[in-house]
Amino acid sequence: MHIKAYFFLTIAALCWGGNAVVGKLAIGHVSPMMLTLWRWAFACAIIFAISIPQLKKDWPVARQHLPLLFTLGAIGYTLFNVLLYSAVHYTTAINATIEQAAIPFLIFLANLILFRIRISIAQVLGFSLTLVGVALTASHGDLKSLLALEMNFGDVLMLGAIVGYAAYTILLRWRPPIDWRTLMAIPALSALICTIPLVGWEISRGTAIWPDQYGWLAVLYTALFASLVAQIFYVQGIVHIGANRAGLFINLVPVFGTLLSVIILGEELAAFHVIALVLALGGIAIAERWKPKQT
Repeated sequence: MHIKAYFFLTIAALCWGGNAVVGKLAIGHVSPMMLTLWRWAFACAIIFAISIPQLKKDWPVARQHLPLLFTLGAIGYTLFNVLLYSAVHYTTAINATIEQAAIPFLIFLANLILFRIRISIAQVLGFSLTLVGVALTASHGDLKSLLALEMNFGDVLMLGAIVGYAAYTILLRWRPPIDWRTLMAIPALSALICTIPLVGWEISRGTAIWPDQYGWLAVLYTALFASLVAQIFYVQGIVHIGANRAGLFINLVPVFGTLLSVIILGEELAAFHVIALVLALGGIAIAERWKPKQT
């Protein structure tokens, strides 16, 4: 039992659940591109401050893999967050939550098609249970409401975001043999660089919002927890148990997001919240207990 990996992935999901709440709260206090820019500016400052010696040590290997490392940052760090922060301006929280639950499915599917990685019946069952839990949370206990979902511009943005993050997870398969600090630092720098022209585009459209007091709080949270803690722990989880199994934990993100909404926004904690959390955790346990020998 990889207890350490489970801990890493659960904390990552908790941080990302908070990221969704903060992203919603940030509307009107900081624009999406500006939030992403300052998020990675702070994250880069922190990760480089603690990683310079290790970066020097890893540089001969990292230099040979710069295209991959920059692609990881562009897709997993910039693309996903820009699309997420933009999507919540147009779509409902229900839609965005359910759509994020498709990430593990895409990871499973891509690994099956590209690498013929075996998928057990237990993993399919586990994924299904966690997906039901997510849907129950997103629909506030009324699964019939899912039938009323309609696609809008925000939903299209979220689809792009989930495809991007699934691709990021798959690409981590080719990560070079470097320390986690280097694996975090170079993609973070890539994310910062990639966001600069997007902020310029936002300014040219007259939609840029410089962070106010609450905007800076959102920046700090996303930089420290959604960027550094979550990304580092997610990578560590993949290193320990692989992308297929680690991806299943992403289904905890909407559950934690809902629970944090109850705590932070004062929403009522209902029975379906507890049921959803049990389903999500139970699905992960089933998939882990009866996983294939080689995944």
